[in-house]
Amino acid sequence: MQPDIQGDSIQLIILGDSKPHPLRATLPIARRAAFVQQRGAAQATSSGPDYPSLTDAEDPGMNGGYINPPPVKRQFRDPHADWWDKQERRNYGEPVHEDNDILGMFSPEEYTHTKPGKGLFQIGCFIAAVFGLCGIVSMTYPDKPSAPKEFEGGLERELGGPNAVRARAPGDE
Repeated sequence: MQPDIQGDSIQLIILGDSKPHPLRATLPIARRAAFVQQRGAAQATSSGPDYPSLTDAEDPGMNGGYINPPPVKRQFRDPHADWWDKQERRNYGEPVHEDNDILGMFSPEEYTHTKPGKGLFQIGCFIAAVFGLCGIVSMTYPDKPSAPKEFEGGLERELGGPNAVRARAPGDE
């Protein structure tokens, strides 16, 4: 290749075959997609925002210094208060506990209407009632006879033995 300078433009003279390649002439020039980002060398070395490095004493929860409110289930908050979000019972901008999936309104409800002692008493009463009913049924249920009843000939004729009356066959009249 030899550059040929004519005025302000540089033209390259191709030595050898000067015909354009047939595939090159038919294919359109590929364009870069608009959504592909081009980053320079300065951006490529940047690894993102600088996060504060906290010690274990400053950040015992290892959550980046997030202010964690006390763990109170939302069901125990006043339902008639003027909440910004009435369903979740929280105000706008209020920090959310990191265990919000457990403490929120859609988590399993804590049953506080029965104390543990009363609950154990009720379970004990249920077990006593079931075993008491089983005892009453077993005392009044008729027992199986100690010796099975014996029949004359051991029901040989009734069960189709050799002396039994033969059933009618399809060809019999």
